[in-house]
Amino acid sequence: MSARKIDSSELFQPLTVKDETTQITLPASAVRVRRNGIEFHSDTAISVWTEMTVALETPLEPKKFQCTGVVVACTGSRHAGYEVAMIFPTMTPHAKARLDLLAYSTLA
Repeated sequence: MSARKIDSSELFQPLTVKDETTQITLPASAVRVRRNGIEFHSDTAISVWTEMTVALETPLEPKKFQCTGVVVACTGSRHAGYEVAMIFPTMTPHAKARLDLLAYSTLA
């Protein structure tokens, strides 16, 4: 048995974030999974309180995992890009367990 640090790019495939007017596909390396949401870098600003749907897919469970989230922060500039923080206020227990697994795996 051996142990190794899990790279966040190994945890899930490219991430898709979308609302009615915007769709962003992000590489796994651009996303930081947190206990109750995600943080990611975006080239475009996203208004705070925008509701968006996020689709995650992990190599461990290839079935897509979708959550509806709300943007709670978007800081940066058009030159450097924007850091976006999104939370998932309503999740099923199964979805919450999967997100927790991803969040804690990146700290391994």
